[in-house]
Amino acid sequence: MNLKSHHSLYSEIDPKTTLKGSASGKIIFISGASQGIGQATAVAFAQAGAEAIYLIARSVKGLEKTKSKILEVNSKTQCTYKVCDVTIDDQVKSAVEDCVSKFDGIDVADANAGYLGKWDKIGESNINGWWKSWEVNLKGTYLVARFCLPHLIKSARKYSTKGLTSGHLILISSVGAQLLTPGASDYQTSKHAVNRLCEFINVDHADDGIKCFAIHPGGVPTSLGKKMPEEMHPYLIDKPELAAGFIVWLASGKADWAKGRYLSSNWDVNELMQMKNQIIKDDLLVNRLRTIN
Repeated sequence: MNLKSHHSLYSEIDPKTTLKGSASGKIIFISGASQGIGQATAVAFAQAGAEAIYLIARSVKGLEKTKSKILEVNSKTQCTYKVCDVTIDDQVKSAVEDCVSKFDGIDVADANAGYLGKWDKIGESNINGWWKSWEVNLKGTYLVARFCLPHLIKSARKYSTKGLTSGHLILISSVGAQLLTPGASDYQTSKHAVNRLCEFINVDHADDGIKCFAIHPGGVPTSLGKKMPEEMHPYLIDKPELAAGFIVWLASGKADWAKGRYLSSNWDVNELMQMKNQIIKDDLLVNRLRTIN
């Protein structure tokens, strides 16, 4: 996609200005919310006026910090959290049920938790470490989607009766899903599978009102990103607020037409909107096998 590229927050996706109020009345569920992009996303939804934000992650200290940041920017946004390992179905199910019990629903879900291990050639890889990438990046994403979807469907139907949009599900993917980088087989294949999962959620649940997106959050120097080999670190130039603003923008309904697709937080949203007809007509931004006609 030859679009203008951004590396930090800009006006069109700013939750403090352009998108202020866009999350008003909404209940937001975020995994991997103790640091980095998940933390920035929680803060952005608070700035956009979310009614309540439910956070899950494995770090109590990190979750407390995220909650504190939320209340700093919007004291009216309710916030609670639960320590949760996204690879354990009972824990994810319990967290979703607790969120619904406390806030009476889920309107937006962000499957943000991720894992990046040591890069090695497949023949030299650590078996448990290789599979952990799939456990966190794919199974963790699936479990958040699986348990949030019934509530997102209810939300989508409720809002549609008012002529409004809801039922947004954001899956954190990576540009690595589109690459073949030596040594990165576990991370990049698991993220490629996340893109395909997004497409299947669209096939299964678009008629239920679900708007699912798989997004590249940019090259952000988070603790996860810094686990890449040092030669990759010069590419980590994006602010976590960029992805956060992009996610709030998606949840505002402005790009519902692009559901079921892979999108990049770096792409300029004005230029992306101008490509709407071409993207839909040619079914772009999906995983497909290239063949000879």
